[in-house]
Amino acid sequence: MLLKYFYDTTLAHASYMVGCQKTGQAVIIDPGRDVDTYLAAAEDAEMTITGAADTHIHADYVSGARELAERCGARLYLSDEGPAEWKYQFADQYKHQLLKEGDQFYIGKIKMEVIHTPGHTPESISYLLTDEGGGASTPMGLFSGDFVFVGSIGRPDLLEEAAGMVGTAAAGAKDLYQSIRKFRELPDHLQLWPAHGAGSACGKGLGAIPSSTVGYEKRYNPALQFESEQAFVDYILSEQPEAPTYFAVMKRVNKEGPTVLGSTPLPPEITVDQLSSITIANQVIDTRSSYQFSGAHAPGSYNIPLEYLASWAGWLVDYNQPVYLIAPPEDRPEIVRILHKIGIESISGFFDPAALARFGLLTGSYQNESPVEVAKRISEGDGILIDVRGDTEWTEQHIAEAKRCFLAKLPENLAEFSGPCTLIFQCRSGGRSAIAASLAKAAGIEKVVNLTGGIHAWQKAGLPVSNQIHELHGPGDDASIPEGACQSQAVFWNAQCPS
Repeated sequence: MLLKYFYDTTLAHASYMVGCQKTGQAVIIDPGRDVDTYLAAAEDAEMTITGAADTHIHADYVSGARELAERCGARLYLSDEGPAEWKYQFADQYKHQLLKEGDQFYIGKIKMEVIHTPGHTPESISYLLTDEGGGASTPMGLFSGDFVFVGSIGRPDLLEEAAGMVGTAAAGAKDLYQSIRKFRELPDHLQLWPAHGAGSACGKGLGAIPSSTVGYEKRYNPALQFESEQAFVDYILSEQPEAPTYFAVMKRVNKEGPTVLGSTPLPPEITVDQLSSITIANQVIDTRSSYQFSGAHAPGSYNIPLEYLASWAGWLVDYNQPVYLIAPPEDRPEIVRILHKIGIESISGFFDPAALARFGLLTGSYQNESPVEVAKRISEGDGILIDVRGDTEWTEQHIAEAKRCFLAKLPENLAEFSGPCTLIFQCRSGGRSAIAASLAKAAGIEKVVNLTGGIHAWQKAGLPVSNQIHELHGPGDDASIPEGACQSQAVFWNAQCPS
């Protein structure tokens, strides 16, 4: 048997190739959309990909199962569990097998047995692997998808938080508790191969180790230590990371069937004279570094550096509008690959930043200031400090003068700001706040500052931090930013311009 591990760091996504060396057949478990990686690995191993198996309808990336079915004739192995609204709608177009609890399928001499493990989603299944070609009669491992991770477990609240399906979080948590009871009955020696690692928004506190064992997780995974159902429900529904809004789009795309990409050509380069008409839609993304963007950028564009594109494009891009990108030619293939992985396909073209600079069209800028400079601004009444980190980060520690607005909620609220103050953005180390500063500039706010180095640099400079959470302004307060305009769980806009 051959087992090969693939890990996409941009999405914290793990997938696997399982091959039978006796027959030369292989299956890809939870494939991502960039299937060329699997095809190349199969060729190197002298394997033929004959199957593609998903554990559930993924929400954080576009599945590559359909792409594999189209490109190399792979048979689809898909869940048939859950209610009618959680059924795959494209399976009939290809060779496929729909799977329920106890079903089996073979890849050569390798047996896969299905366990229904709902909770993260209603249709979620896991695969027990038995290498019968190697003489085994009992399983050696479990492909757990987004059910059990190393050190964590799949969150049950995504349908409610991201897709607005009210009441599904608590019901999913109870299903997850029952799935855990089933997991505890599995033999301790089984290897555990999950679909995500540290950094994924599909759970809280995921470990960075690629794999584990069932026995180890039974003993040390915090989510598996609860005997009481209610105690588990309370635990799993608390302190989850913010749910990306694009997850609802991914659920629909993966259920209905993603577009088959094949060998899609790169979008064209667009001439500079088209820039002024395009930026009105506010869908021009500059993927250069934040340092380059802050020094000179096209007015109306906003900045998501290439290194942050997989993490933040899904939050900030309007999937219903065309996307234009400012990027040098050498970065464009990787940019397209990343955007396709999260379902952004309406890429209308690229602008060359060098050409824009030659024609004098990079006229926008914002300031980057040190913690000492920002502290001076605030003390002099010239600035509102806005922390764009997540709820858990804020709760652990924040700058006393800061107000909080989660980065993804900025676009819908910045237009409401009418005060004369400088907006100062801050995060952990300066990356997310630079994106926030670019969004403010794109919204037409002139006085914008990014706190260089974030709260880390603030502390290194010996400046104080606080755990005191600000309260919302009460009715009747004359706030320059509307009350509650940027609500996100715990703390929010509530500031008046100090000047």
